[in-house]
Parts: sequence; C-alpha cells; structure tokens
Amino acid sequence: MSFPPSPREVLSDALAAEIVHNYARGRRLVAVDGAAGTKLFADALGVALREAGHAVARATLDDFLRPRAAREEQGADSAPGYYDDRYDYSTFLRVLVQPFKLGGSAGFVAASFDASRDVPLAPRWLTAPADAILLVDGPFLQRPELRGIWNFVVYLEPDASKLDPRIDGADELYIGAVQPRSASDAIVSAIDENDPRRVFADRC
Repeated sequence: MSFPPSPREVLSDALAAEIVHNYARGRRLVAVDGAAGTKLFADALGVALREAGHAVARATLDDFLRPRAAREEQGADSAPGYYDDRYDYSTFLRVLVQPFKLGGSAGFVAASFDASRDVPLAPRWLTAPADAILLVDGPFLQRPELRGIWNFVVYLEPDASKLDPRIDGADELYIGAVQPRSASDAIVSAIDENDPRRVFADRC
C-alpha cells in the first residue's frame, strides 16, 4: 500500500528540482540555514536530490564545534557565546568546503569534532564525483565567514517560542547582523515541523 508524500517530501522535491535546474553540473554547495529543525529538513532534501539522480555529500555544522571550554568562554548560557564561539568556521572551510570545491581527486572531511567526548575526530577523508552537491545544515550559515560559498540557500524559520532562550538570543543576534532572510534563495516557514511551507517575500 502506497502513501501520499508528506508536505516535507513535496517541498523537498520542489526545491531539489529548482536547485538542479539552476545548477545542473559541477560541484554545488547548498545550505539549509536556521536555528532549529535544519537537519531533518536537509536529510529530506538530500533524499529528493539523490532520487533525482544527483550525488550528495551531507554535513552538519554541529560536527564542526570548538572545544567546550572555548564554546563557554562567555558563559554556558550566553547568547553571544553561542553565536560567536560555538563553531569552528576555519576548520569547516579548510577541510570540507575548500577541498570539496576543488573537485578532482581532492579528499574532504565531513566532520571534525566529537561533541560527546569533547575531542577532535580523526579525519575520515571522503571523495565525490565531478558532479556532486554538498548539502550542509545548521545555524548561522550566512554569517560573514561563510558568505559567498553557497550556490543555493534555504532559510528555515522555526517557531521561536519553542527555542531555548540562549539559541533564540543567538538567532536574534544573527538576524540583526546578517538579515539572512533577505539573502536566501528560498524561505521556509517551519512553525509546524510536519508541514513546512515556502514563503515568498520581497528582497527589497
């Protein structure tokens, strides 16, 4: 017995079609940006891209954390600390983004840090075909350190009332500094996680 596709699957299929229509060949980088819910959404988008016949490498920014002591320099409950200190962007760019964009036989690393043990991971080098999509999820993916690396950005807007206050505060700092909504290729309202909906808004 077959079941109708879920709203997330329908939206993922539509976004996958848009991405590959605009960026059909080569190494492409796609971000699912947002304060919450990005991993589940990016996993569904990855399935849609693979079912459309495209090679996909998946990564999440939470696998590129800084050590706990560095993450908590401004306090464990600090919104500025969550925004400024949580992620190791230089490693993310050096071992994942830059070698992936090189193509050819260059290896790349999709995870650099084990948060449960608070230690760096031994590098696990991956390769991909010439035509491949790197699909990354996480918060703050359009901040200045990462600006310009993405071919396509999906910006996920969660229900802010359900966010941890520290994450909500960090997200407010991000929105104030970067205005990620206006720079995204697709805006998705995920107030209902089971029924995400695309929002069309002016960029002006």
